[in-house]
Amino acid sequence: MSFKDIIKNRVLEHFTGASGFSLPEIFLILFLACVIGGYIFLVYRHFTKKAFYSKDLNITLAGLTVIVAAVMIAMQSNLLVSLGMVGALSIVRFRTAVKNPMDLLYLFWSITEGIVCGVNLYVLGMVLCMIMTAMLWILERVRGVKSSALLIVRTSMNIDAEQVTEIILRQNPNAKESSISVKNNEREFIFEVDAQNKDALIKEIESKQNVLSVNWLEHHGEMRV
Repeated sequence: MSFKDIIKNRVLEHFTGASGFSLPEIFLILFLACVIGGYIFLVYRHFTKKAFYSKDLNITLAGLTVIVAAVMIAMQSNLLVSLGMVGALSIVRFRTAVKNPMDLLYLFWSITEGIVCGVNLYVLGMVLCMIMTAMLWILERVRGVKSSALLIVRTSMNIDAEQVTEIILRQNPNAKESSISVKNNEREFIFEVDAQNKDALIKEIESKQNVLSVNWLEHHGEMRV
């Protein structure tokens, strides 16, 4: 038999599905994909912040691992099926908005685990689970730098602007004046200040006459590490 005949036979096997998995192998692959998907479900529930947690997305992550593993089994078993799946998946468009960038990490993790299980690389899948869990656990405990706060002070025109600035700089020497606006005989000061001496600073400003309101805004989203 020539090399050309061997290639033809291999192609025919892929078209007819003769190189498919046995039933026990399929059950083993999908079972391990279920186990790893359930593990990702628990990790996502533990590490995701309450404000961004979505149970529906978490269930999707667990199921996605099993589905991708099944797709990999089908693509390895039959060439026609693999070509059909590539064509079908290429025209699918997902438009669901991702609230938290970390969700993308879990989505790619889940898809990768499905691919790994589908090609019988179980050890790689388990090692990836351990490394990802350790990385998430370590990075979750890295302390971030507390972000600056915005101090918004509204006063009447009867108070000197330099007096307000002097009070803020005395309590917070690193404060930066972002903007001053005047409207309807009122001034609005916006300062970028460190989130320190909050109560003392607000109390001193409010004690001054002609101060109409004091607002303190802090950002608790993304932090610099």
